[in-house]
Amino acid sequence: MTTVASLAVALGDAFLAAQRWQRGDLVESGGRVLGVRRRWLWPVADAVLSAYARAPRDRPRELAAFLADLALLAEVVGTARQRGRPIAVRARPVTSTRTVRRPWSTPVLDDLDALARLLDLTPEQLDWYADRRGMNRRAADRRLHHYRYRWAAGGRLIEAPKPRLRALHRRLLAELLGPLPVHQAAHGFVPGRSAHTFAAAHAGRAVVVRVDLAAFFGSVPARRVYGLLRTAGYPEPVAHALTGLCTTRTPPAVLRGAPAGLPDRAWRLAVLRGGHLPQGAPTSPALANLCAFRLDRRLTGLAAAFGVDYQRYADDLAFSGELSPRRVADLLAAVTEVTRDEGFRVHPGKTRVRGRADRQLLAGLVVNERPAVPRADYDRLRAVLHNAARTGLAAQNHGGHPAFADHLAGRVAWVGHAHPTRAAKLATLLAAALAATPPS
Repeated sequence: MTTVASLAVALGDAFLAAQRWQRGDLVESGGRVLGVRRRWLWPVADAVLSAYARAPRDRPRELAAFLADLALLAEVVGTARQRGRPIAVRARPVTSTRTVRRPWSTPVLDDLDALARLLDLTPEQLDWYADRRGMNRRAADRRLHHYRYRWAAGGRLIEAPKPRLRALHRRLLAELLGPLPVHQAAHGFVPGRSAHTFAAAHAGRAVVVRVDLAAFFGSVPARRVYGLLRTAGYPEPVAHALTGLCTTRTPPAVLRGAPAGLPDRAWRLAVLRGGHLPQGAPTSPALANLCAFRLDRRLTGLAAAFGVDYQRYADDLAFSGELSPRRVADLLAAVTEVTRDEGFRVHPGKTRVRGRADRQLLAGLVVNERPAVPRADYDRLRAVLHNAARTGLAAQNHGGHPAFADHLAGRVAWVGHAHPTRAAKLATLLAAALAATPPS
């Protein structure tokens, strides 16, 4: 027998398929779905038109929920059951949602077929990867999981999508998430910004305060991602599928393997049990930045009230300026309250307050004067390059890097950034090391 929920979905689709958003057209379309124009369709149509002046074509799920909450519909289904005359859904209308607003230059995706075409998937494949029925989490066979799981040092769970899903993530990152604006205070994983721009904003300050957010990616729930995609203008079904593609719920077997000493164990496992951004997915950094927009806006305003500057690099929050110890305590209390209110949590053991006499470190860079890699890191890299020039690269590859030359070139670029003298010395040593290494 048809339930209230299934009848509401069928009627919602029927109303959205009506030729015009008018009483008679809604009743006629509903009658086609039920096989007969029942008398109660008229007051149901009146209720819908009273609530929605225009057809909510981008919100079929919302319309179905509205219908399911109508006392009249529950009464109709209940009476039909008592009389043994079930209400049957005779036909399923073909409805088309559409993007009703596009605040940013994102692809137009009016329905799931359009999303499937964007990703070069069949509708069935899209449904599988979006995992809207939660099969990935429930599957006992790990070969059916969309992610590979690994508990890393510090209790972080790395959830890396398998190759096909990873390729879908990268496509979404390039074509759909790229145009969405992030807050000016966000520096991590933003084109044109970096750890250096993050650190430079706090160079030469009297006091630098660093605050770390615990389980940053996991703290972004699926519902917030869905809300972001709805704000971007995508219809409910499309936003729902995109959310499924970019978020996950950690399988119970993986949670049972969590390290015994996991900090805030109960809270972290609860976060992972629900829909969240996976740490290890290409889309997670961009989505985390976008979903933290309001956090960044509020913390920017808070910093201004304290007369200091604020920037964020992924899960690292930095504040700097003239601050007395009392003002630092007040600032930290306010930051903790704002982050909690926005759904995040401050890691209490990683807060650092450093004055001019201390080494002020942000994102691996010393900022007492201008951003620079610590001297010890520079000396260590120089020693490796010097030894490699005598013994060859392979002898110095103690970490087993598969592309050690590229790794060293990256380290040289990082350590020498904005420091020409360091960069020149390291480049000379790297060239000597490469010359001393026979081609493979």
